[in-house]
Amino acid sequence: MPETPGSKPSVLFVCVHNAGRSQMAAAWLVHLAGDRVEVRSAGSDPGSEVNPAAVEAMAEVGVDISAETPKILTVDAVKESDVCVTMGCGDTCPVFPGKRYLDWKLDDPAGQGVASVRRIRDEIKARVEALIAEIDAKQEA
Repeated sequence: MPETPGSKPSVLFVCVHNAGRSQMAAAWLVHLAGDRVEVRSAGSDPGSEVNPAAVEAMAEVGVDISAETPKILTVDAVKESDVCVTMGCGDTCPVFPGKRYLDWKLDDPAGQGVASVRRIRDEIKARVEALIAEIDAKQEA
């Protein structure tokens, strides 16, 4: 449903395995925006677990994603979101008129050590902070 004044905006983060980038992005949005934004994450081909290096990198900054599990991308998840942020999943995300789509080009943390994942984590945080600023500005308009 499209965002209406006074409603809570919703964001869906999508990557292939829903095990690294999208999990970190969703966790950052929850951590930084609290309950002001409804947050979802999913993958076009979900992995069996969240990337341990992503869990460790997020724990270093006080954000616990150890209990998260990869989820399959559904048409309903896209329909119910105002903003869909894709991260390397190509054309697998369904497109609906009236939705805002962002494609964040980010390195895939799969198979990388925590040192490399820290850089990805920090880049995601900066992008999420910018997204929050845009959402807040739109809510105030």
